[in-house]
Amino acid sequence: MELDTIAAISTPLGEGAIAIVRLSGDEAIDIADKLFKAPSNKRLTEVDSHTIHYGHMIDPTTGDVVEEVMVSLMKGPKTFTREDVIEINCHGGLVTVNRVLQLVVKNGARLAEPGEFTKRAFLNGRIDLSQAEAVMDLIRAKTDRAMNVALGQMEGRLSKLVQKLRQEILETLAHVEVNIDYPEYDDVEEMTHKMLVEKATYVQSEINKLLQTSGQGKILREGLSTVIIGRPNVGKSSLLNSLVHENKAIVTDIPGTTRDVIEEYVNVRGVPLRLVDTAGIRETEDIVERIGVERSRKVLKEADLILLVLNYHEELSHEDVQLFEAVKGMDIIVIVNKTDLEQSIDLEQVKDLASGRPVVTTSLLEEKGIDELEEAIGSLFFQGNLQSNDLTYVSNSRHIALLTSAQTSINEALIGIEEGIPIDIVQIDLTRCWEQLGEIIGDSVHESLIDQLFSQFCLGK
Repeated sequence: MELDTIAAISTPLGEGAIAIVRLSGDEAIDIADKLFKAPSNKRLTEVDSHTIHYGHMIDPTTGDVVEEVMVSLMKGPKTFTREDVIEINCHGGLVTVNRVLQLVVKNGARLAEPGEFTKRAFLNGRIDLSQAEAVMDLIRAKTDRAMNVALGQMEGRLSKLVQKLRQEILETLAHVEVNIDYPEYDDVEEMTHKMLVEKATYVQSEINKLLQTSGQGKILREGLSTVIIGRPNVGKSSLLNSLVHENKAIVTDIPGTTRDVIEEYVNVRGVPLRLVDTAGIRETEDIVERIGVERSRKVLKEADLILLVLNYHEELSHEDVQLFEAVKGMDIIVIVNKTDLEQSIDLEQVKDLASGRPVVTTSLLEEKGIDELEEAIGSLFFQGNLQSNDLTYVSNSRHIALLTSAQTSINEALIGIEEGIPIDIVQIDLTRCWEQLGEIIGDSVHESLIDQLFSQFCLGK
């Protein structure tokens, strides 16, 4: 398939040392050659691949110098897109990089769509669909562990395992076909039954292993939606500031200071938390504060983890008990703050209300108890530690859904075998499992889904 030449800014917009305009396509080198002038007058069409050259971008219609640049030239197929690629390194700044982009578009390139460079890498066979999705996961990674999961997927760890399972199913289907076509041997039915059970059990086991990592993988990819709740002035904003390690929220002794929902990403021992500080939940006549309380109640329903903050210096109130009722059945960690003050709260009553869930005491003023809180968060979701780095994590919701469907198909195949259902019916379930696994890596997927997936990428990637 012949594709036109695309161009886009591949670095974040704004002031910086360097900005890059990237071109990819059959005419990338010719377009750049028309605009680039080196001190040696050497043409880009004459230089070696994977070299970088100093010079200026010149507007051919006026002869004016547009920008001083370094041009990297890479000839396909040894490039990210497997096409000829040019990267024009400009001075960082909105005006300079946009002038260069406008110049290349004016002279034959087309402005790239979001994710189109990665889409071309997929369409040209350099990477499969799961690896393409991992590129965006790598860009969005909030922690080192999330980055390592994305790197493993980008390098093809999941792809290789999926391809191996599909090959096992394909060989099994082929073997069954042979046995159906040549039934003259007496023991053929017994051999086929034994082989089907063995292969299907192996595929089932491997899919189950992948799904077992999906909970942790999804958390690493998307982060835990974590909501801090409590009565006003118990230390919710201080907790946010302690976890973020900077003063993001206003802290005062006046109840009701936080009027709105404040969001911030926090790295807690390699686990990304999308931390939400809420307005103190209480009955109030203040209209603005009441709106904040309603927003707090709304984000509470969408949370993966609740950090319920209580005051060590005050007795449990009716409002505290109501908060425990509001989060019943959810993952919560109870934080009893202000241990630097005299104790008034009944900790045994707190533990009874917590119903076995973690209770951590802190003095955020004296920066005590934060380590214990981080350990409690890790233990609640990861049993204290993440699994081995060698493990293949599944973190993408689309992959999890397809693996779950494939698991159902292989389970139905095994049930069918055990119940003596005709082999040609069992084949339908095995084939369905093979197809569902193929959708993960893009072997059997609709073009509309491909367009939708790549449209979520950032421009220039």
